[in-house]
Amino acid sequence: MPDSPNITIVRRLYDSGMAPEVTAEVMAPDLVWDITPGFPNSGVYHGWDNVAKDFFGVIMPSYESFGPVPGEFFADDDNHVFVYGHYHAETKSGNKADVRFIHLWTVRDGKLVRMQQAADSHILREALNG
Repeated sequence: MPDSPNITIVRRLYDSGMAPEVTAEVMAPDLVWDITPGFPNSGVYHGWDNVAKDFFGVIMPSYESFGPVPGEFFADDDNHVFVYGHYHAETKSGNKADVRFIHLWTVRDGKLVRMQQAADSHILREALNG
């Protein structure tokens, strides 16, 4: 069975590795990026430029590599896409961690307008501090 149009949009973002040309196409200007409390640099960010600079720009220097590995995609009839997967992280000090997450995306008019994240923050903090 083919993916729903909303899953196709979200899957494209993950498959691209969040490539700039793809984020420019799929992210809404009023994007809300909500990172669960306890996760490094948690908070609510508004707009992709804010996410890129103030979230990723702050956390990425701590890692050799960090990225989401999506596993399963589910969609509902209310323009939500749920992604269950894990982050694969390797810190600058060589610690590795696989951290489970769920991302809840909201899609409006073919654009991603909200991402709410829940993740096992403890495992990631242990890797950073270990």
